[in-house]
Amino acid sequence: MGFYDKIDRAVLYIKDRCNIRPEILVMTGTGLGKSTGTLEDETRIPYGYIPEFPISTVSGHAGELVLGRLGGKNVAVMRGRFHLYEGYSPGDIAFPIRVFHEMGVKTLILTNAAGGIGPDFEVGDLMGIRDHINLTGENPLVGENNNAWGPRFPDMSAAYDPALAELVKKLAAASGVALREGVYVGLKGPSFETPAEIRFLKTIGGHAVGMSTVMEVIAARHLGMRVAGISTITNINDPDRPQIATLESIVEEADKASLRLEKLLTLLVEAL
Repeated sequence: MGFYDKIDRAVLYIKDRCNIRPEILVMTGTGLGKSTGTLEDETRIPYGYIPEFPISTVSGHAGELVLGRLGGKNVAVMRGRFHLYEGYSPGDIAFPIRVFHEMGVKTLILTNAAGGIGPDFEVGDLMGIRDHINLTGENPLVGENNNAWGPRFPDMSAAYDPALAELVKKLAAASGVALREGVYVGLKGPSFETPAEIRFLKTIGGHAVGMSTVMEVIAARHLGMRVAGISTITNINDPDRPQIATLESIVEEADKASLRLEKLLTLLVEAL
């Protein structure tokens, strides 16, 4: 079966099981599945039921697609995502983005759990992503280009839509949700960063680091989607005061921040 046939199979399955035609896709990160709350008229579909869809294998990722209405908009929410360190290819990670593009999605909102680089952050901070640095060594656009999707060499000078980033900042200020802004660094993982690596990431302009997001953003921009991103800082990477990071602590801190993130995401969707 060809790649485009696989996309069509997934699209048809989702359409057969839900009348909602999403215009916005929200993708949640580790421990952040609660950050979109309950949708109106929602339909839940486990990833494992959707033909050709990858399956989340990491704790803190529910592995469930939820379609419904949020803030008066038709949305799809992916509660759980996929990572290179799980053994998925860049194309696998981009697969859901391409599926929802075929369903009519024009805007992608991503959340992730990330480590703050340096002592300026506190655990629980929310950071609006202004840009990213892709250090995974991977790209979902490698291979034959589909010109109907986008150009061979897509521009990434505004990977995160500046107008959406400003809107997130404005909504956060108006609603009393504290928000930082910065550059997200994407690594392949699964090992956490050494102190020397953190010093390097800070030197090149990174503010937060994680193991997701960049593949999805590249694929979405290639398709012409608008992208907004918000990181929840779940641990602090200070090379002068190294701390042991664990998945369990990251999930716990992400859960604590989920109500503030839910408030901001709902306001953002309403404003689109």
